[in-house]
Amino acid sequence: MMIRYLPLVVGGLGGVALLANRMVTANLTNSQSRADALGVLLSAVLILVGLLWQQAQPKPPDAVTLIGEEGLEIDEELPDAIKTELAWASHILLTNTVTKVVAVYYDSQTILRRGILGKSNQVNIGTIAERVMKTQKPIYLVKLELYPGRVEFDYLPENTQGVIVQPLGEKGVMVLGANIPRSYTKQDENWVTAIADKLTYNLEKISS
Repeated sequence: MMIRYLPLVVGGLGGVALLANRMVTANLTNSQSRADALGVLLSAVLILVGLLWQQAQPKPPDAVTLIGEEGLEIDEELPDAIKTELAWASHILLTNTVTKVVAVYYDSQTILRRGILGKSNQVNIGTIAERVMKTQKPIYLVKLELYPGRVEFDYLPENTQGVIVQPLGEKGVMVLGANIPRSYTKQDENWVTAIADKLTYNLEKISS
């Protein structure tokens, strides 16, 4: 993001160069004075633009290295078609979004964990997950450490930064964890919803 500082650097160097030139020049002509004045104005504009950029483009949150081991756990009793569906969905989310861990709970059991895994190997259905299944609306916890309900996510790495809890019908949830707070865009959320809807359709077929 060095481009954010480019106007400040160029403006500052221009101002210093003009000052140095004025100090070593004994006799200034009218044209040189006008050129110096224009140069000072341009340098000031560049510095102002640089300062405005610092305000308009705040530094993005820092990523952390999640604590845990990378792995893939999938319920072996599931039909092969569903295991393939789960593998595809989790792979897409891990490679095309900021997601670092995916957990899927459906029909009273944990059927998938993939990515950087937490200590518990079971998805705990706490207040947040229950609300998601009841309302059928996803919840995005932009900075997990700020929420008292974070204790229910012990199956995620303990320093997980952001979490999406996505409904899979009334029987399950898909939980995504990221290593950067406030990192999921609206487009990411729409993409997660589309994948969850497809996964829900296939899971409901085998449980009906």
